[in-house]
This record gives sequence, structure tokens and C-alpha cells, in this order.
Amino acid sequence: MVNLVDTLMLNTVAEGTMNILRNIGLFKSKQPVNPPPAIIIKMPLWELAQEAGPFVRLAGISGATAVVLGAMGAHRTFPETESKEDLKKIFETANRFHFLHTLALMTVPLCRRPYIAGTFFIAGMGLFCGTCYYHAFTGERALRRLTPVGGSFLILGWIAMVL
Repeated sequence: MVNLVDTLMLNTVAEGTMNILRNIGLFKSKQPVNPPPAIIIKMPLWELAQEAGPFVRLAGISGATAVVLGAMGAHRTFPETESKEDLKKIFETANRFHFLHTLALMTVPLCRRPYIAGTFFIAGMGLFCGTCYYHAFTGERALRRLTPVGGSFLILGWIAMVL
């Protein structure tokens, strides 16, 4: 006599085997399965990015500015300061962060809330990179207290891309 557990196990194994054979095409399905309709958007990426706001264009302007400032910093002599700061190193840090966050700004249209992330990135680049550039070019420390605020905005920009 076959008990209930054995019957359930046999039915489960038989059904699983039949599903595998149906999936590889040896048996027809019990009921025809219609795949869900595919949504295909035939649109160039530049048009798709334009619909998400001005961030790709702003990233282009930011990248061009980073290149110009990088060239200026490479060919410029930096002021001598009493505190023995290496202004060239400060400038290189600002320029590196400017380039990296310009690339991040280009991807902002792909996140869920592009205006929030883009705003944080633009404000962060302005405050962090801008104050570092100013300090490196002039030797004045007047705006350096805003640098950590800009760094915090850059961090918030990355977090906003995740949310």
C-alpha cells in the first residue's frame, strides 16, 4: 500500500521532470504561455539624457572647466606661503575631484531623483573644488572653512544616487 507521503513525493518528482522536459522543448506546455509584451524605446541616449534635465550639459561644461583649470595649474607658479603648504598638491586634489565628480554628474540622469543628486554634486564641486582652487591660486585661506561643506555635499550627492 502506498502512503500519502510517497504519493506526494512521486507527484512532485514527476511534475518537476515534466516541467524540465517542457522547458527544453520535448513536451508541449499544458497551457500556452504568452510572454509579456516587451517595451522597446528606440531613442538615442542623448535624447533620453536631455529628458532627465540639464545635467549632461552641465557635466560637459564642468569637464571643459576642469581641463582648462588643470592646464592652468600645470603651467602656473603657485604663491609662496609662510605655512609651508604645498599649494600644488591642494590644486591637484581639487582638479582630480572636479574631474571625478564631473563624470558622476554625467550619470545623474540615470538615477531615480536626478535633480537632488545633481544639485548636491554641483554645489559640492563648487564649494569643495572652488575653495581649493581659490586657495591654491591665491594662497589665501579665507574660504577654506567652506571646503568640508562642499565635501559633505559630494557625499550626499553619491547617497542621493542610491536612493
